[in-house]
Amino acid sequence: MSEYVKFTYERAASELAPFPGLAEVNTYRRKLLELQLIGVSSNGVSFGNLSVREGVTNNFYVTGSATGALSELTLADCARVVAYDSKRNWLRYEGVAIPSSESLTHAAVYKSDGSARAVIHCHDSSLWLTLLDRVPTTSKAAEYGTPEMVCEIIQLFQSGEAHRRKILVMAGHEGGIVTFGRDLEEAFAVLMRGRKETTQLR
Repeated sequence: MSEYVKFTYERAASELAPFPGLAEVNTYRRKLLELQLIGVSSNGVSFGNLSVREGVTNNFYVTGSATGALSELTLADCARVVAYDSKRNWLRYEGVAIPSSESLTHAAVYKSDGSARAVIHCHDSSLWLTLLDRVPTTSKAAEYGTPEMVCEIIQLFQSGEAHRRKILVMAGHEGGIVTFGRDLEEAFAVLMRGRKETTQLR
């Protein structure tokens, strides 16, 4: 059990079949690690996670909980989410690793935007402060990894702006930012564009 995971979960299978997106996940994790947008905070808590959708399904592969310190992920550090229920705050997965504490946030993005094929959740305090309420922003009352956060994200998509901007700010999760796209390349590009715009505003 991970102390940072707020949902309940059950493992459908221990073995995780190799998936083609793992190389892409590691490529963009390296970039994010270099920029310190994912990693481990001074108090030893891992932050940041990535996922890729499985084909046209709502299943997705996500980095495991507490993997922020790892420079490279193996299959054993990822999980395949095969079912979830945000109202029950529950999910089912395959693999050895417990899915990231933000897995239901990733699920909300995939459920809300059929064109989204990849999601990045990272931490950037400067970008977070600059974009707060300037781009689709969740309520400050919604904490990370909760059904309330899922509801907030779904509502942001219903307003239409989230589809276009492809970036969300989590007001109740300091530093927390979510970007998404048709692949991790696009999700990363959206993030870099936001950082560039933030620098110009300073």
